[in-house]
Amino acid sequence: MKDQQQYFMEEAIALSFEAMRSGKGGPYGAVVVKDGEIIGRGMNEVTSVNDPTAHAEMTAIRQACAQLESWHLEGCELYTSCEPCPMCMGAIYWARLNRIYYGNTKGVAARFGFNSQIFYDELALPCEQRQIQMIPLMAEEAIVAFEEWETTTDKEDY
Repeated sequence: MKDQQQYFMEEAIALSFEAMRSGKGGPYGAVVVKDGEIIGRGMNEVTSVNDPTAHAEMTAIRQACAQLESWHLEGCELYTSCEPCPMCMGAIYWARLNRIYYGNTKGVAARFGFNSQIFYDELALPCEQRQIQMIPLMAEEAIVAFEEWETTTDKEDY
């Protein structure tokens, strides 16, 4: 392991302790790194800000995007104290991070009460088989916004 990688992972792990000990949320921490510099730090704040999306990875990504004034994080790496959940993985893909280093696995997290396996399982199912009912409604009206988007000339594709 390179010293720099170890340093960044130590930062993520330190944030996991800070989140837990400060009462902000569960024991999760993350940092986003670009060109050897931390540009985003995050810790789990779900319970303290009443936001189920305030995972460590999400808060680190938000901070990094603000720092770069861009929603693109190409060339960046994420160091996180635990394997990201599906929501965080979605944000990682949308932000286009290049690499993820993680400490604990989702299996280890499950042993301590943080079981995200249901989300992986649910997302693998067709919509009509999921536990949360998904009901198509007004598709003909909703598609009009997409059709207008398609013809917009000054849009930024993502």
